[in-house]
Amino acid sequence: MTERYIGLMSGTSMDGIDAVLVQLEGDALRVEAALCHPWPADTARTLHELCTPGENEIDRMGVADNLVAREFAAATQALLAKAALTPKEIRAIGSHGQTIRHRPALGFTLQIGNAALLAALTGIDVVADFRTMDMALGGQGAPLVPAFHQALFARPDALRVVLNLGGIANISVLPGQADGGAGSGVYGFDTGPANTLLDGWYRRHHPHGDSYDAGGQWAASGRLIPALLEQLLAHPYFAAPAPKSTGREMFTLDWLDGELDGCAYAPADVQRTLQSLTCHSIARQLPAHSGAPTRPELFVCGGGAHNAPLLAELAALLPDWHLTSTAQLGLAPDWVEGAAFAWLAQRFIQRKPGNLPAVTGASRPAVLGALYPA
Repeated sequence: MTERYIGLMSGTSMDGIDAVLVQLEGDALRVEAALCHPWPADTARTLHELCTPGENEIDRMGVADNLVAREFAAATQALLAKAALTPKEIRAIGSHGQTIRHRPALGFTLQIGNAALLAALTGIDVVADFRTMDMALGGQGAPLVPAFHQALFARPDALRVVLNLGGIANISVLPGQADGGAGSGVYGFDTGPANTLLDGWYRRHHPHGDSYDAGGQWAASGRLIPALLEQLLAHPYFAAPAPKSTGREMFTLDWLDGELDGCAYAPADVQRTLQSLTCHSIARQLPAHSGAPTRPELFVCGGGAHNAPLLAELAALLPDWHLTSTAQLGLAPDWVEGAAFAWLAQRFIQRKPGNLPAVTGASRPAVLGALYPA
């Protein structure tokens, strides 16, 4: 039976709400319409501020919870208009919400975006709160997309890795017979910062410009600082074993300032070095593939898929890998995560597990999410 679902996702970069309308029949997925709904500048500023501990957080979070729901509803309504569909034609919305805190070491993660209000505003059942059951079972609550990547992209005769370049980078390793026996099943984890430090450093030095370094052009104008790169790569997170997940709470501008320790580096050179931090941290954590009869494949998605200088540097570090976009697998890189939460909503409706314990560290597979009926 074919059903329509909508996936709503805003990542740690907070560069917009991805709204993706899919048709699902089993694990067969087709994107019917998609768009990116921009955050109003004042709402984006509020959300960025909430990601750092501060005064009066509970009241500010409560207000922001409703603001996020209203923007998610606006994104949904724009998507329905684009597809010329009515709410009654949608089985459910899978809403990731907006992460404002991710503290797996303390046993909690927090996404806002009042799901009850979203259901009331759209007239569509909403499935939300996908991460907390996994954490209740001892998992990290992240990343959740590897199960989706496995369902859509795994191939038995090749080692494939899906790399999401959002605010944080994460990988899904999809072993095949071609992995030389290096892996017996799917696994994945957050590798570290992708765009979060790049965006934050850019905004600090371009307060009246774009919210990010479009196309990586500012980074490309700078020069690598090798000593700083090795210093940043010494962060213990990169050497920590999986399962692991992280967020902008760990890789902050305050942390970066501490590492810079007052050194008078040119800002563009720091940006160039942060690009290398993203690339080297990913390259060093990819699986070994010695003895593989076919060339392993790395498929990139997320906003960083449009950063040509970053991708060129990553490709240079990985000469044995075939690096391309998830578009080659039939799903545009901008819509992978949104589609994943539509798929996770379907898994909830069908009462099927949505997590992979080998990825998150949970004690068992579990149905993820909670239902908010319209």
